[in-house]
Amino acid sequence: MNKILIVEDDRALNQGIVLTFRQEDYEFTQCYTQSEARDYLTQMTFDLILLDVNLPDGSGLDLCMEIRQHLATPIIFLTANDLEVDVVTGFELGADDYITKPFSLMILRARVSAILRRSKQESSNKGLIIDHFEFHFDEMRFLKRKEPVELSKTEQKLLKLLVQNQGIVLARSVLVDKIWTDGAEYVDENALSVTIKRLRDKLEDCPAKPKYIQTVYGVGYSWTVDKRG
Repeated sequence: MNKILIVEDDRALNQGIVLTFRQEDYEFTQCYTQSEARDYLTQMTFDLILLDVNLPDGSGLDLCMEIRQHLATPIIFLTANDLEVDVVTGFELGADDYITKPFSLMILRARVSAILRRSKQESSNKGLIIDHFEFHFDEMRFLKRKEPVELSKTEQKLLKLLVQNQGIVLARSVLVDKIWTDGAEYVDENALSVTIKRLRDKLEDCPAKPKYIQTVYGVGYSWTVDKRG
């Protein structure tokens, strides 16, 4: 299921996009302002973002810059600004495509499909890149600042769950259930804490003050990119 975030204040167009893609393998999250989009981006991960340039609470260009500081999620700009300088600016800020209004929803659907297909191919070749990390789960190859990091299979499972759900707090019970799936009736509660510690020791610059693998006390753990850089 491809997850797409729509950031478009024209409610008719926003809903029209959703209806155009119905019966296909897409799941949409609809919002209408930058503020709403920021909230969703801290809680969920997406495969593609459709982003209006002119929003009620600011420019989509600024939001694009914020997103590109930490995420490589494909972005398609939707805008009435068709001047060459506007298009060039959009691409320079990291947009993957730029569609000017009015546009055909069928054309939009074709472009979305093309970008998602290309994104998956690139992801398969490059692995998952976050800051100075490269995680190639299919090849069981992991790099930190281009240096290889050896991870056990359990550490790999935990890392994959965390990074695929960036910004989302995963409960300890959920992690235990998904990682230790060998049918064991009893799993030592301490096993997760030990695996978290080992992962931090291998990935964090300062394991005692982790930047990425955060503990949410009383709940679980989350992979968090420090937006302060």
